[in-house]
Amino acid sequence: FIQMLRSAKKRDVLQLLRRAPEEMRPFLVEAAVATQSVASLAALSDFLDFSKEPKSLLEKFLYTAAFSPRPSGELLHFVLDKLDGKQLAPETWETGIVAVGSLVGKLCQQKLCGMQQVVERGVETILRGLRGAKEEPKVVIYLLALGNAMLPETIPTLLDHAEDGPTAVTTAATSALQRFPIPHISSKVKRVMRRIFHQKRKSYDKTCRLAAAEILLDNHPSTMDVINILLATSEMETETATFLLLKVQNSLR
Repeated sequence: FIQMLRSAKKRDVLQLLRRAPEEMRPFLVEAAVATQSVASLAALSDFLDFSKEPKSLLEKFLYTAAFSPRPSGELLHFVLDKLDGKQLAPETWETGIVAVGSLVGKLCQQKLCGMQQVVERGVETILRGLRGAKEEPKVVIYLLALGNAMLPETIPTLLDHAEDGPTAVTTAATSALQRFPIPHISSKVKRVMRRIFHQKRKSYDKTCRLAAAEILLDNHPSTMDVINILLATSEMETETATFLLLKVQNSLR
């Protein structure tokens, strides 16, 4: 079916979407995204009205875009245009921003970061939104998007939020940092993770402390980091202490 759609014209794909029974539309939307053809994306753009369509159909489109293994710049452009300056249902907006992060990350993995202007637009959309976000849930969504994007230049921003934000924000930021490969976990990142785990500046949620400990243990841990984490387990709940002990044992193996 996808092969067939790849050779179809925009008007044919659009007609197919409009005439299909309601229960078939999610499947057709998914197939149209998977084709990555200009005609299919143009048809989807005309067909999907983000302010009117049922939430389930829009989420199907956004999830399919986010999980696309090798997305195109055109797909990111389409998602950004649909999110730009429109009054959307909160759930649709949240899924859309997280999808933008995922698309940016995958395009950068394809070495298209500096080559496509739309990637820069995607990054700027997330960072600008994060700077302007006042409510905690919105900040968390933008941090999730940054975690999906995995851009090294955003690590300082993630560190600031990990160390100084409220509970949900620190947890989202440390979770985002966990996704970065070893070469990007610098000595500065490790210093901040130590302060979080050992609660040098303030007390942190258990989930956040565990994430900080995992970052230290998963990225060439120093002897002192291992010793200090083991010493800290004596003051922790049994479950948390057991988890960290297993983590250390796995590292030793």
